Amino acid sequence: MWKNIWESIANLFETILLGPFRGVAKLELENWWLANSVSWIFIVIGLVAFIYWMGQLKKFNDNNEEDKSISSHSYL
Repeated sequence: MWKNIWESIANLFETILLGPFRGVAKLELENWWLANSVSWIFIVIGLVAFIYWMGQLKKFNDNNEEDKSISSHSYL
């Protein structure tokens, strides 16, 4: 019974969840730019998130909303 459960989980990951990545791996042999478009999309998303986060930090820093005193924590 347990063997069937683990084989079902393996089948789920191999055929359904990781199936698109096998297609990308086959695509890499044909067109490098198209295969790496997923990586570029994640890089762009990360860069946009980083710029947004830095903008939010600058906004809070400009408003002096953060307690920057040395004894801001009780354990200090």
